[in-house]
Amino acid sequence: MSAGTQPHRQSGRAALAGWFGTAIEFYDFTIYGLAASLLFPKIFFPATDPVVGTLISLSTFGVGFVARPLGALLFGHLGDRMGRKTILVTTLMMMGIATTAIGLLPSYGTWGMAAPVLLVVLRIVQGVSLGGETSGAVLLTVEHAEKHRRGFFGGILNTGTAVGTILANAMFLLVAQMPEDVQLAWGWRIPFLASVLLVVSGLVIRFGLRESPEFADVKGAGSVHKLPLVDVLRKCGGTVVLVTLATVGAGSTITISSVYVLAYGKGELGLSTSTMLYVLLPGLCAVVIGAPLYGRLADRIGPRKVFTATAAAMVVLPFVWFPLLNTGSFWLMLLGFVALYAAYSGNYAMYPVYFSQAFPVALRFSGMAIGFTLGTIFGNAFAPTISASLLEATGTWVSIAGYMAAAWAVSMVAGLFLREARSERPEVVRQETGAPTA
Repeated sequence: MSAGTQPHRQSGRAALAGWFGTAIEFYDFTIYGLAASLLFPKIFFPATDPVVGTLISLSTFGVGFVARPLGALLFGHLGDRMGRKTILVTTLMMMGIATTAIGLLPSYGTWGMAAPVLLVVLRIVQGVSLGGETSGAVLLTVEHAEKHRRGFFGGILNTGTAVGTILANAMFLLVAQMPEDVQLAWGWRIPFLASVLLVVSGLVIRFGLRESPEFADVKGAGSVHKLPLVDVLRKCGGTVVLVTLATVGAGSTITISSVYVLAYGKGELGLSTSTMLYVLLPGLCAVVIGAPLYGRLADRIGPRKVFTATAAAMVVLPFVWFPLLNTGSFWLMLLGFVALYAAYSGNYAMYPVYFSQAFPVALRFSGMAIGFTLGTIFGNAFAPTISASLLEATGTWVSIAGYMAAAWAVSMVAGLFLREARSERPEVVRQETGAPTA
């Protein structure tokens, strides 16, 4: 093997490692959201009114997002101090252990209040893990890739979120075929326990990967920051805010359309969970197909143009999606999901290349982790609860569509102001951090 082929092989392995980990993390996170929406109210919160129980259960879904800043602060700091690879092995193991433990957790009927309390604790562990995983996977992929292919590899990486969501929904589709008493007794545990096989496979891939070459250059030049968390807020605080705001549109949309929509379909449209999943799963394929194509387009015309154009389209599309959804017709509902995800995939595919280039290498993990994680709190965390509350207060889907459109308007404006970091050269980083020069 020639030396010139090694970087290419590592870039492909890095993309696979990032993609696999992202798929696993979103599989684990999504199955919790589905269970919280459909089954956990009866398993862990049966003593409350059904509506209240659902709202409490959905709130525990949001707790995972609230815990993500802790993971972002911890793993962002360590990722800029120690490197990307070590952090990504740690976060994947944490998520796998927490998800498996949830699958083994006794119900409220067996352990009483201890069961929901432990459920929340494990959900927090999931959130802390994902706070470091998402940004780390992005950086491992992008920093291994050649600059003229970073949009494409970033697009491939972000198909992992859709694949993980599809796998999670497919598992729950199988569970939904069981009698309800079987689902509540032990069937709900299957998707959580199945995560073990995915986690082991992901760890095998990641253990064989080298450190990011860009971070290796920074470390070799003695340019690692002692306090990257402090320095990123001091030097790049405005960029962190912009990344936070730029993520709220995609976050609210994917959570509403893949988690809350199941409760909406059952309560408002009288459709079974199976029917909704049969529409949702093929709709998500639009993300798997679209994200790499948008990534290749970004390598040609720039990620900023793709990001802002797709965000503008998403301001309008919620008002198209809901009427098609409300028809109850399989093909019209599918058309609505495909239209929604076709534009969503273009925006979300830009996250790796567009957000990572906004920070210098030495502060990139911290900046990405904090900005993206805060964005998921404002975008994803309580989107199901907010949607349910809006529908209860107004009695119409228009309020939810307006909420989604407003989130996308915020993301579009933030995306317009994002700029590439001034310099990423190690010698410049040395001067900025006060590290000695050669």
